Amino acid sequence: MEMNTDRVALIAGGTGIVGRNLAALLLEHGWTVYGLARRPSSVGGAIPLAADLLDRGSLVAALTSIAPTNVFFCSWLRQPTEAENVAVNGGMIENLFAALREKRLQHAALVTGTKHYLGPFESYGQTAAETPFRENTPRLPGINFYYTQEDVLFREAVARGFGWTVHRPHSIVGYAPGNAMNMGQTLAVYAALCRESREPFIFPGSPEQWNALTDVSDARIVAQQLVWAATTPAAHGHSYNISNGDLFRWRWLWPQIAAYFGVEWQGPPAGGTFPLEPRMTGAAERWKALAVKHGLAERDVNQLVSWWHTDGDLGRTLECVNDMTESRVRGFSAFQSTPTSFFDLFDRLRAEQLIPA
Repeated sequence: MEMNTDRVALIAGGTGIVGRNLAALLLEHGWTVYGLARRPSSVGGAIPLAADLLDRGSLVAALTSIAPTNVFFCSWLRQPTEAENVAVNGGMIENLFAALREKRLQHAALVTGTKHYLGPFESYGQTAAETPFRENTPRLPGINFYYTQEDVLFREAVARGFGWTVHRPHSIVGYAPGNAMNMGQTLAVYAALCRESREPFIFPGSPEQWNALTDVSDARIVAQQLVWAATTPAAHGHSYNISNGDLFRWRWLWPQIAAYFGVEWQGPPAGGTFPLEPRMTGAAERWKALAVKHGLAERDVNQLVSWWHTDGDLGRTLECVNDMTESRVRGFSAFQSTPTSFFDLFDRLRAEQLIPA
C-alpha cells in the first residue's frame, strides 16, 4: 500500500470512541494514519503503534521511524482525584510532545470536553459556567486536567511553530466497544437487560436532565470537526465546542429509544434519580447469561458499558447546552440528527451481535 507522506496522522488514543471514528474518516480522505494505544488494533486500516503515554521511553521507541504531520490527542485515564488527573493526564501529553520533539508538525488537536465548563468530577457543576457554554468563557477557578493539557499544547505550539485547535464534545455517542465514555452503548445494554427481564426502562438521571434542553456529540461529527480544523488554516489557534447541532429533551428521546428496543419506559422517580451503577451490581452475570442465550459476540458487559459515566451525564442537576459559534463562523457546517446517532449505533451493535436483535 502506498503511503501518503503529505498528510500523516498520529492519533493518541486510536482505539477510543473518538480515535477509531477519526481514523476511519482520515483513511477515507486518503491520509496515512497511525493509531497509538497501549493495546492497539488495526481499526479500519490504521497502522497500530503500541506505546504507553505514561512511559516516555516507549513513546520514543514507537515514534522514531514515523514522521507525522498532524497529531490528534484523544486519550485520558481516570484517576481518583483531580490532582491525580492533572498529574497523570498532563504527564501523558507532556510525554507525547517530548517524544515528538524532532518531528516537524503542522497541527496538533486536543480533544477535551464539557467538563471544561462544568469542572472536574469531584466538584462537578458546583461552579459551572453559564449556558449556553461558549468557547471564550473564562476558565473556572481551581484545577482541571483539561486546562493543564491545554497549557501544554499552547506552549508546544508557540515553541515549535505548529497550529493548534482544542475540541470540546459533550456526551459522545458512537461505536467503540471497550471505551469508558460511551452513553449510547451503555443505554443499549441497559435496554436489552430490561427487555430480557421484562423490567421497565427507567430514566436513570435527574428530573432536571429529563426536562431541560440538552445536546450530545456523535463521534462521527467530532471526527468531521477534527479533520476540518486540521485542514483549514483559518481554524487554527481556536477552541471549539462540538455537538450534533440539534437540541432535545430526554423526555422526548427516551420513549423513542424504548420503542426501538420494545420496552416499557418510565421517567425519573419523583424528586430524585435512579442511577445505574448501584442497580447493576449483578449485571455481569445477567449479561453473560443473555449473551450465551442469544449467541452474542461479547460476554463481558464491562467491555460495553460505563454505568458510572452515564450516571454522571444524566444525573446532572443543571442545564447543559453548547454554543458552536466559533466553528460556524469559520465555515464548519456539519449537522447530525441526534435520534439517528443513537439508532445508527444500535443498528450496528445488533449487526455485529453485540446486543440481541
